Amino acid sequence: MSFADQIVESKASLVVMPEALVGGYPKGEMFGTRLGYRSEEGRQTFARYYHNAIDVPGPETGELAQLARVTNAVLVIGVIERGGSSLYCSVLFFDPEKGLVGKHRKLMPTGTERLIWGQGDGSTLTALDSKAGRIGAAICWENHMPLFRTAMYAKGVQLWCAPTVDEREIWQCSMRHIAHEGRCFVVSACQVQPSPRALGIEVPGWDADRPLIKGGSTIIGPMGDVLAEPLLNQTGLVTATVDLEALVRARYDFDVVGHYARPDVFTLSVDERSKETVRFLK
Repeated sequence: MSFADQIVESKASLVVMPEALVGGYPKGEMFGTRLGYRSEEGRQTFARYYHNAIDVPGPETGELAQLARVTNAVLVIGVIERGGSSLYCSVLFFDPEKGLVGKHRKLMPTGTERLIWGQGDGSTLTALDSKAGRIGAAICWENHMPLFRTAMYAKGVQLWCAPTVDEREIWQCSMRHIAHEGRCFVVSACQVQPSPRALGIEVPGWDADRPLIKGGSTIIGPMGDVLAEPLLNQTGLVTATVDLEALVRARYDFDVVGHYARPDVFTLSVDERSKETVRFLK
């Protein structure tokens, strides 16, 4: 059964897919770099990675829009996006009727991700109304940024989408915490990558038989309850039925940006202006 058929059979209204699913998450790749030194081989590796990324909009986004139409589901998917000669780790939002309706660029690439990905800005802190509910996305370790979370809570996100490659048990704790803190549903999607031996590659310092990424996609309810157990070491569709009315009940005693806030003591200012290096004024 194809992936599209699985979505149709599940009658899903929202489908969240992992970080960098289109374009690839190059776990273990060093891109020929040492501190203060880049090799020609690494430049060639980056060029191949660049050409594997996509333009937004572009042919690939057209295909994804078609997938949304065919499955009648809102799609949230991680991609590697070309922006000029730079790359961004982005999340795209597709509506079954409207096609591509939004994107979010990762604000802070983690560790050596900063070597290959640029930083997003506040202009793509996206929250959208959809047939599934109000959706927003935080990519991987953006979920650990308290001020980012506060901004998204203030946007009224009901369905928190968390595309990631973090496979650790502590990630599951973070997902439960965010659901409980934001009193929202959390859908975390993590990809699976086989072991280096299975892929026929070498990753220095990595057990050749250990999966590079073992998955762990899960769905959490607004009280931190696990609605769908993490799916590990296999691909598949993790599903759960959610009741948005549960959010009102959950926020009865804790609304983090509402009655439980103290704006007389704490405030957050969010700059949502697009940042451009060069502006031509006519």
